[in-house]
Amino acid sequence: MKKAIRGLLVSAAVLPAVAVPATAFAQDDDDLRERIEALESLVAEMKAELEARDDVVRLEQASYTAAKPAPEKKTDGFTMGDTTVKIGGIIDVDAHVTNTSDGAIASSSIARDFYIPGATPIGGDDQTVTDFTAQASRLWISGEREVGGQTVKGYMEMDFLGSLQGNERVSNSFSPRLRRAFVTWGNWLAGQEWSTFQNTSAIPESASFLALSDGMAFIRQPQIRYTNGNWQIALENADATITDTTGARVEADSNLIPDVVARYNLKGDYGNVSFAAIARQLRADLPGYDEEVFGYGLSVSGRVKVAAADDIRFNVFGGEGLGRYVGLNAVNGAAIDPVTGDLEAISSYGGLVAYRHPFGDTARLNFGLWADHPDFTLGSATKSVQSVYGAVLWDVAPKTTLGTELMFGTRENEAGDDGNFTRLTASAKYAF
Repeated sequence: MKKAIRGLLVSAAVLPAVAVPATAFAQDDDDLRERIEALESLVAEMKAELEARDDVVRLEQASYTAAKPAPEKKTDGFTMGDTTVKIGGIIDVDAHVTNTSDGAIASSSIARDFYIPGATPIGGDDQTVTDFTAQASRLWISGEREVGGQTVKGYMEMDFLGSLQGNERVSNSFSPRLRRAFVTWGNWLAGQEWSTFQNTSAIPESASFLALSDGMAFIRQPQIRYTNGNWQIALENADATITDTTGARVEADSNLIPDVVARYNLKGDYGNVSFAAIARQLRADLPGYDEEVFGYGLSVSGRVKVAAADDIRFNVFGGEGLGRYVGLNAVNGAAIDPVTGDLEAISSYGGLVAYRHPFGDTARLNFGLWADHPDFTLGSATKSVQSVYGAVLWDVAPKTTLGTELMFGTRENEAGDDGNFTRLTASAKYAF
């Protein structure tokens, strides 16, 4: 561009000189030299002006680039003041076909929505029912912010299982129930959360809400927990479930001392394993009766990787007075001896093992077995519960899973009577 402008200027100066008569060449050499120098000076000034303009353009471009905001990074959640808020949940629709060999499960019972070992009927007629439900759908909200160099986080979660406010007649309008609600700050947690006695990574994957809980430590409750490295220690809500002299369950809820749980966690490329111990007071403060006994228990649980993508999930437990901490309270924590009147902790042991095997691009096969064996002597009380299951799940789209599952469970009482539970489940889940 600059060369073209200079060429045009030179041509503009030279052409008139060519067009003049030949006598003009007789002019003095000094005059011609002055004209050429003046022309060169003009070209130099124009060149300098163009270069100056180029510098201005470059500076403006550099300034614009520096001032232009960087592309916003995608964030998880949104901000309200100084707090980052996140919302999520699961839409869960299940279809169950359930057969019970020795009695019916009431239509209002939560056992119609997922397997509860202690609810398997004994001593009735065979029944098969079909249920469609979306009550396992879940919603959670969390908020976190920085305070004094520490992150403070609050979390609340709810679903609709077990709701007694609602029915299936017209609108299926069920009320929400509290699952988890806690706040964490540094090493501390306070609120309702999974018990420290439970390792949630050991829960087998299933198409239903919860498969084969016979041999699982499974409980959520209010607590105060302190975590330091691999160690956790917690004071958790105390509530004693007692079997009276008739075999009926009594929830005394009269404990003075909270349940104490300690846990040690190991984690590595192999997966994770946790060791937990519990000590608890079991007190029966009933009309005309006030006794107490202490219980204890141990649990080893985890998820261990096998081969490239498979894993084994397991839980082994044992102790006296574990009660509601295992098997979804299939067995109570203590019982009143009908002969001596003494309150005795019920001993029990059990466990589970489940195998998860991915295949194809997004499918996986799960199967396992579970058992809980208490030691008790009243005829109507549970002597043992056990079950097996197999489930196939397939992610048909991101966060969208279809599944089917077949489960078989059995419950036996101290009198030697038993009842069987068989359930076929189809499910569709979407997480957001």
